[in-house]
Amino acid sequence: MSQPIFDRQALKRARARAEPNFSEHRFLHDMVWGQILDRLGDVRRDFATRHELTAEDFDNEIEALPFEAETLELVTGCLNLHAVNDLPGLLVQIRKSLKPDGLFLGAMFGGETLHELRESLMQAELDLKGGASPRVFPFADKPQMGGLLQRAGFALPVVDSDIIRVSYENIFRLMHDLRGMGESNAISERSRINPGKAFFMRAGQYYQEHFAEKDGRITASFEVIYLIGWAPHDSQQQPLKPGSAKKRLADALETDEAKL
Repeated sequence: MSQPIFDRQALKRARARAEPNFSEHRFLHDMVWGQILDRLGDVRRDFATRHELTAEDFDNEIEALPFEAETLELVTGCLNLHAVNDLPGLLVQIRKSLKPDGLFLGAMFGGETLHELRESLMQAELDLKGGASPRVFPFADKPQMGGLLQRAGFALPVVDSDIIRVSYENIFRLMHDLRGMGESNAISERSRINPGKAFFMRAGQYYQEHFAEKDGRITASFEVIYLIGWAPHDSQQQPLKPGSAKKRLADALETDEAKL
């Protein structure tokens, strides 16, 4: 069996350490949850049975959700899907837990997240050690997530994203915030050896040289991918079958159709 991408136990420990002071570092979660509520407000419908995904729902090695099939009308998730080893399987579980025409509305960190930090850490390790180990999560991107929603059997999938840029005094304040969010490095193949002060000083210097604003503060990017998908139901719009169109595109455009 191949090694999982994420060390679930390390992630669980990181979140447990962060929990007592999480309120001081939850600004991203609050911003994103507000966006989820805005999107939910656009859906003119009441949901009697709903569940908000939390880390506790899949803080186990098999990442199994505690839901019976077709028991929920709404499932939401806010910034807790990016460190799942079997994301395709988890999405299938969510879809199966929904009643027909039930809604999944989630948000997760995407591929552009912390690209500045990733580059700075990698370059520092290359400069000092001649090689690099993974130190920032491998985030999925929008095309991948669109494909995974379809693969999981969701109808009418919609995927969009925002980039949130946050200003920090230096790289150490950024990493302090990440630890406070419970987002310490939990990649299974991470190096367990402390890289030392010189490594972080070099990474901070590179970050400052390449990603600082005019005022000297550095910028950290967080891409948030928003996911919407429905459990299939006969009442939903269906794509036309090939060849079923009653009008030709050439007629609508008032042009001649070329025969190839």
